Amino acid sequence: MMFIAELSERTGLDSKEMERFLKFAVVGTIGFIVDFGTLTFLVEVGGLEPVFANVFSFSAAVMSNFMFNRYWTYPDSRSKNIMKQLGQFALVNILGLTINTMLLLALSHPFDILFEWTEIPVLLDRGYIPAKMGATVIVLFWNFFVNRYWTYNDVDSVTS
Repeated sequence: MMFIAELSERTGLDSKEMERFLKFAVVGTIGFIVDFGTLTFLVEVGGLEPVFANVFSFSAAVMSNFMFNRYWTYPDSRSKNIMKQLGQFALVNILGLTINTMLLLALSHPFDILFEWTEIPVLLDRGYIPAKMGATVIVLFWNFFVNRYWTYNDVDSVTS
């Protein structure tokens, strides 16, 4: 708890909000594993194009993230109807998917060129991998703030 208090003080966020952000980040990490693992499997084994595989992998991660966030990150938000909350969460994440996919498209080719030029080893010579990582970090912040203040707006923002 000292870690959260110190981090809260440094960022100016309430300690409860910092705890929620850290939980959201853990859930996001799990979601990233689901997303990235599914994406890589669908591209490397399934032969799908990264943009199409990204839609499936991102969707699987959204469902995982919704359940973890509803029951762990924001357990006090369950006063809201689950279907309404899922709809809000899905809308935020559809916009997040759009941002994620646009960044994946925009960054994949430049990374491909960079890797071609620098002769990076085989596993890392796929431009979509670092593009996906960068897109995921950006979308993490989008998802947290919009979900916190819209999807989970029924939770108290003051430390109890």
